[in-house]
Amino acid sequence: MKPVLAIVGRPNVGKSTLFNRLTHSRDAIVADFAGLTRDRHYGDAKVDGREFIVVDTGGFEPDTTDGILREMAKQTRQAVAEADVVVFVLDARSGLSGQDHEIARYLRSTARRVLLAVNKAEGMNDSPRLAEFHELGLGEPHPISAAHGQGIRSLIEAAFEGEPEPEAEPLEELGADKPIRLAVAGRPNVGKSTLINTWLGEERLVAFDQPGTTRDAIHVPFEHHGKRFDLIDTAGLRRKGKVFETIEKFSVVKTLQAIADANVVLLLLDATQGVTDQDAHIAGYILESGRAVVLAVNKWDAVDAYQRETLERSIVQRLAFLKFAPVQRISAKKRQGLGPLWKAIADAHASAVKKMPTPVLTRLLLDAVQHQAPKRAGNFRPKLRYAHQGGMNPPIVVIHGNSLEHVTDAYKRYLEGRFREHFKLVGTPMRVEMRSSKNPFVDRA
Repeated sequence: MKPVLAIVGRPNVGKSTLFNRLTHSRDAIVADFAGLTRDRHYGDAKVDGREFIVVDTGGFEPDTTDGILREMAKQTRQAVAEADVVVFVLDARSGLSGQDHEIARYLRSTARRVLLAVNKAEGMNDSPRLAEFHELGLGEPHPISAAHGQGIRSLIEAAFEGEPEPEAEPLEELGADKPIRLAVAGRPNVGKSTLINTWLGEERLVAFDQPGTTRDAIHVPFEHHGKRFDLIDTAGLRRKGKVFETIEKFSVVKTLQAIADANVVLLLLDATQGVTDQDAHIAGYILESGRAVVLAVNKWDAVDAYQRETLERSIVQRLAFLKFAPVQRISAKKRQGLGPLWKAIADAHASAVKKMPTPVLTRLLLDAVQHQAPKRAGNFRPKLRYAHQGGMNPPIVVIHGNSLEHVTDAYKRYLEGRFREHFKLVGTPMRVEMRSSKNPFVDRA
């Protein structure tokens, strides 16, 4: 399971800049539930091969009673509770403030591992001005520059020091003899608990609210028509005693970790509410993670013909990037549509772990090039020679040749379509990678 790193600090110290630096993107997943005045931002980060989830927060004022700032403080406390490591960002230019001392006092009381990141410290590695940050009693300050990327690598190394490197799962373990890891994801109140209880044939979820489950996904083994599944529950489990506002019962972190752990993700939508921004954000994360996905529209029996037509258009428009994913219409409460749903899940998993022989891939590649050659780039035309499979879940096709850096994204999509059509891949993203051959004589005099 991916560890979680939360970024906290007072306003305008560079938290969002650090977040964008770690995620290499401004497209953060946002917990944008109705009624929240400020949100936590979630993103996937990878530094030197270490993958983790990073959480950005608003300006933190622990003891504030002001309406908006109080809501922001609640969001930050939730992020800290979810985190394995907390990065407390400070401003090297303005120095320590009374607000920094308040935040440090709160962080010391949480029993979380805390690192001090002194931002805007360009050229100040040995500066005596860093000494004042020892006052906070949270260990050695780490000088960084989020804007320029300085000190980020050493900060992350310190954050996960002593943590074992996650091992990549061998392709053999994704075979049919292993249970299919199925994560059920979606917003609160879309019917996840009802669906899971319907599958299990009992009111099972009420037994999950136990101490120690705050940051752990719950795995429920079960079998359906001879296939073994490992159900990963994302129903917003919380430890007793860590009670936040009702609107915060749904933890986005749990969903992200479950998606990263799964082979197949069932994204549950609510037919009565349509496709929301949060649905689109979760769907985007599933795509980035490369997981097979099935869309299930719950409460289909509760909407009329006009609402159904509107919802169909909404799925096509807002989730266009998941056009490969099958869409199932179900009613968990009335047990309608569950048979086709199981078939779609099994098909998506089979596609995600399908073996694609090198001779077949190469023949498909050459046929595709003969049908439509890639565009010429200057004096050169990319030459695609052969292809082989580079991974599963998601399927990865690696193409070798010359000048492949000039192959356009449109042409990659064209090749992907040819591969998908031949191998009948449904419900799984697919990645096409280009590797150009190196001229062995280029460095010779």
